[in-house]
Amino acid sequence: MTSEKQTRVVVLLGSLRASSLNRRIAETLRTEAPEGVVVEIAEGLGEVPFYNEELDGTEIPAAAARLRDTVATADAVLAVTPEYNGTMPAVLNNAIDWLSRPYGQGAIVGKPFAAVGATPTPYGGKWSHEHARHSATIAGARVVEDIVVSEPAVDGDPLEDPAAVARLVGALRSLVEHQAASTAA
Repeated sequence: MTSEKQTRVVVLLGSLRASSLNRRIAETLRTEAPEGVVVEIAEGLGEVPFYNEELDGTEIPAAAARLRDTVATADAVLAVTPEYNGTMPAVLNNAIDWLSRPYGQGAIVGKPFAAVGATPTPYGGKWSHEHARHSATIAGARVVEDIVVSEPAVDGDPLEDPAAVARLVGALRSLVEHQAASTAA
């Protein structure tokens, strides 16, 4: 019996709301993930304190340690996020801050990273996704620039649109293919 390695993608959710559209997108990606791909939502981002170097010592807060451990063992990271006031939500920025430390050795360093999601605006969260990619790049992630899925939710639920779901699953597939190609290289 041949056992093929599964690719583990950790989702950083930019919305803390239990029934948010972006959480539902993440759950859809978990359900619709390609064969051999496991999607894990990093839970508890709201419990991670704002990054403060004084807290980042020998006994870092448990929620921050869990986040680091979850991402450190992942093959890739996908931010699924709305947009708040033209940028990424603070909870996502804070997660990236914690994952970037210690400088040059953080849990996100070298991980393939992409950002997707939806907002109830005509822009679909494009600035949030740009800012998340920029921040992840500075943190040391390998951002996959050609993955851009910003779904506007103005005219309804994008998860009821098979084409929108296909674009989101396609973004996950592209992230995994990028991860596989970079691992093989």
